[in-house]
Amino acid sequence: MAERLPFTFLAYRYLTAAATPLSGLVLARRLRRGKEHPDRLGERRGRPSLPRPQEPLVWLHAASVGELVAALPIIERLRASEFAVLVTSGTVTSAEVARQQLPPGAFHQFVPLDSPLFVARFLDYWQPDLALFVESDLWPNLILGAAERRIPLILLNGRLSKRSFERWQRVPATIEALLGRFDLCLVRSPEDAARFGALGAPRISTTGNLKLDVPPLSADPAALAPLRRAAVGRPVFAAASTHPDEESAVIEAHHKLRADFPKLLTVIAPRHPDRGAEVAAIATGSGLATVQRSQGVLPDATTEIYVFDTLGELGLVYRLASVVFMGGSLVPHGGQNPIEPIKLGAAVVHGPHVANFADLYRALDDASRTDAVIDSDALATRLAGLLGNTPARARLATAGRRTVEALAGAVDRSMAAIEPYLAQIRLTSWPQDA
Repeated sequence: MAERLPFTFLAYRYLTAAATPLSGLVLARRLRRGKEHPDRLGERRGRPSLPRPQEPLVWLHAASVGELVAALPIIERLRASEFAVLVTSGTVTSAEVARQQLPPGAFHQFVPLDSPLFVARFLDYWQPDLALFVESDLWPNLILGAAERRIPLILLNGRLSKRSFERWQRVPATIEALLGRFDLCLVRSPEDAARFGALGAPRISTTGNLKLDVPPLSADPAALAPLRRAAVGRPVFAAASTHPDEESAVIEAHHKLRADFPKLLTVIAPRHPDRGAEVAAIATGSGLATVQRSQGVLPDATTEIYVFDTLGELGLVYRLASVVFMGGSLVPHGGQNPIEPIKLGAAVVHGPHVANFADLYRALDDASRTDAVIDSDALATRLAGLLGNTPARARLATAGRRTVEALAGAVDRSMAAIEPYLAQIRLTSWPQDA
């Protein structure tokens, strides 16, 4: 790119270069907190731990688990087209998901810290033919470094919340220069398209939300069977991916429901499982019989609150509960993904703060003719109307499933948009028949 960088980028590059010698302290602190893999710290400095494949390489960057899972169908399509796929992310949990779920020929590395030195080392080694950035994890040095090497950049499943949009509007030259490095921005909704366009993205296409195309969450049958036996004959409600202050509202709602539903089992799966003991303490302190899954305990007939504080088991939760409240929506977090419980047949309830999935929640509410619950009283009222009314519960679940099915297709649309770039790589990188 020939145009001059805004001062903010020049300052950022200078500061991140100056801070590079402190990377050891940063990584050591993160390691102590369990946020780094002890055997793979070199990757965070741009040092590879695997050889580069000989075939053309597509690099896909996903911030964490949610973005990586959403991109798995794209990765599988790329592998079916015989491209090697380098996947980067920044969290230990996403690295484990990559280890378990990436197809053969796709492999994971931790994304380097956004230092000019580490980024240059990473890009000079891997030399990707195409780079796909999922959603909104945009690191300036990483993007600028790729653009300087003329690596085509595509934003995949792009999203921009109202809050982020307003924040970026304060530095218009900065975000325009960043987005201007992208050859193409594939975004989730018309609202996202309008926001990216207003910030200066040059080429935008609305392809839909990749998360709508993700297969239903899996579950270990051997783990599910004892849970179902433990819950037989009981109404089961789950609060999934909850955040601080939401668990108290869920527990209050359970108290309000006890008289009409004395056998009710409420499952609480905090967004961060390491908060399990904290959530259990709140429930126990309110007088409810509570156990934690992380302690290897199943609920019995006396259990009222079951804290599901384990990683990677939401597929069990959504198969166990007939009604699911999606967390991050009673507090101003933006709401968590409702697609996963809907695909497993649950009736989904949510709070008012759903900016992260605004279009989807709006479509779900329109289809079911429902709206958000604003507090524990409203949550208890909505749950009473669903737990005690099988037809109403089935209508809500069916409306959700049909809405998700109608909005699907983002993988096909995204691959159609990416295909010209893949075709160009085939022409320039693969041997041609004589």
